[in-house]
Amino acid sequence: MTSNMYRIGRRAILVAGAAAALAGAVQAQPAYPNRPIRILVGFSAGGGVDAMARMLAPRLGTLLGQQVVVENRAGAAGLIAGDVAAKAAPDGYTMMLADSSLLIAQYLQPKMSFDPIKSFTPVASVFMMPLAIIVGNDFPARTPQEFVDLLKANPAKYSFATSGVGTVQHLGFEMLKRRTGTFVVHIPYRGAAQILPDVIGGAVPIGVVSVSAAIAQAKAGKLRALALMNPAKIPGAEDILPLSDVLPGFSAVPRLFLLVPTGTPPAIVEKLSEATRTVMAAPDIAQVAAQQGAVPAFMPAGALAADLQSESAAWAQVIHDQKISAQ
Repeated sequence: MTSNMYRIGRRAILVAGAAAALAGAVQAQPAYPNRPIRILVGFSAGGGVDAMARMLAPRLGTLLGQQVVVENRAGAAGLIAGDVAAKAAPDGYTMMLADSSLLIAQYLQPKMSFDPIKSFTPVASVFMMPLAIIVGNDFPARTPQEFVDLLKANPAKYSFATSGVGTVQHLGFEMLKRRTGTFVVHIPYRGAAQILPDVIGGAVPIGVVSVSAAIAQAKAGKLRALALMNPAKIPGAEDILPLSDVLPGFSAVPRLFLLVPTGTPPAIVEKLSEATRTVMAAPDIAQVAAQQGAVPAFMPAGALAADLQSESAAWAQVIHDQKISAQ
């Protein structure tokens, strides 16, 4: 054997050996998932987002063959959980159940440690949490059209309460103000638990709360649910008209969606998305969600990525046009 032939043969043996080793390593990798998966939630246990996460977790776990646990990292309107999720290993073992406030925060919190679009890969949209405009029983307007007309005729006369600056409740009403050219004073509260009694008692004339909270008080005759802020009627609240009847295309509705850190392998993202699709197709999902004021709104990973970009841009425009600041 010549020296050249020897070198060629030796190289072939080495290449073959490396290929075999690589194939063995690939075969040795355990199938995903092979350990528990966590879903981070940026709010305290017992709230609406937490309840939805705890409803999803065991159902996803059954389909994936591994336990899925909910981990609450409350604080800073979800930004603490967002920071943890963004920095997690992109291996499919950390997800975050985020809401629309995560998209808004980047425009009001310039020192955020992560980018809500670039730091994550969407898995699926799961629910929307419809909002309603509520008023006291003696409020002059009784329909969305009368409401808009009243605000136009009385600039700065009325105020509205929401659960805080930069929430979808707040920005949704600011969107209404922009569309109608009206001026209504914003009064930030800590949540619906404080808003409801003040609207009922007349301390503040207008409030924006979840549809479930609005319906409960309206059925008790304590206030009126005047309009929906999402474009479609809600089961169980068919008598509440949407603002889009007066303002075509108007939509301001918080939604919940699952994210994983950017860099998570596409095959894992697809597996999680398909498992979520199956969970959301369950016959009882709408009934279970309704107990928390939520409506199923599944959207797969690819479509959601484009939709989050669009929603983020829409909130940025409202914040810019209405000169909203977190200060």
